[in-house]
Amino acid sequence: MAKTRRLIKESLPLVDAVCEIADARLPLSSRNPEIDDITGSKPRLLLLNKCDLANDEATARYIKLFAEKGIAAIAVQCNTGKGLDKFQSTVREVLRDKLRQNAEKGMSGKALRVMVVGIPNTGKSSFINRMAGQNRAKVENRPGVTRGNQWFSIGQGIELLDTPGVLWPKFEDPEVGLKLTYIGSVKDNITDVQEVAVSFLSFMRKNYPDNLVKRYGISDFEELEPYELLELIAQKRGMLLRKGEYDTERAAVMLLDEFRDGRLGKITLD
Repeated sequence: MAKTRRLIKESLPLVDAVCEIADARLPLSSRNPEIDDITGSKPRLLLLNKCDLANDEATARYIKLFAEKGIAAIAVQCNTGKGLDKFQSTVREVLRDKLRQNAEKGMSGKALRVMVVGIPNTGKSSFINRMAGQNRAKVENRPGVTRGNQWFSIGQGIELLDTPGVLWPKFEDPEVGLKLTYIGSVKDNITDVQEVAVSFLSFMRKNYPDNLVKRYGISDFEELEPYELLELIAQKRGMLLRKGEYDTERAAVMLLDEFRDGRLGKITLD
């Protein structure tokens, strides 16, 4: 993490703007709070990726909120390209002063350089692959794949600088850490998957109960504790260990996988 922060700081003089990739399901919690301090006064863009998995109304509210704070935000779906047709025009709008200065200096053909940052597993490599038109940035659905800074030309006079995904050293709010675990930005093998699933069910029961009813065919679960609800889901899916015992660990893995794949519906966690 310290190395990545250093790489970002050292590369800032090379770029004209910083584009942060966040998860639309966590438009606040999936943004590294250190990025604002690290990037300073550089012009900013924000891509809310995986918008197809997030609540549409919530995404629209957050885009308006970021605009009020001077950050141009776009709802996108990097794996399909949805919304990315707005990227180049947004870059030019954000850097309109830089374009004017270049023109005044007789450098109107100079490429605009944009650094791409974001925490692990938010879709940076998928974004760059889509924009570059080829699979030049390694993509994998697990955190921590991109290892070093890489440059990519995406045409129309714009170049992207990829950086490794980086989490911050300490979560001040434990709830933020849990939410990042829900979406897979924190590696599953360092967590207790059943505890994570139980916490997620507590959130879902409070905020999206109809989604649970629709997906798992359960109702009248208001009186159940979250762990009992996980047992009920295991029962519904026939996940048995032995007579009278249900495989709640297997059910927990399934639950989180189905949420991450969008099979529980459009959900915004922030």
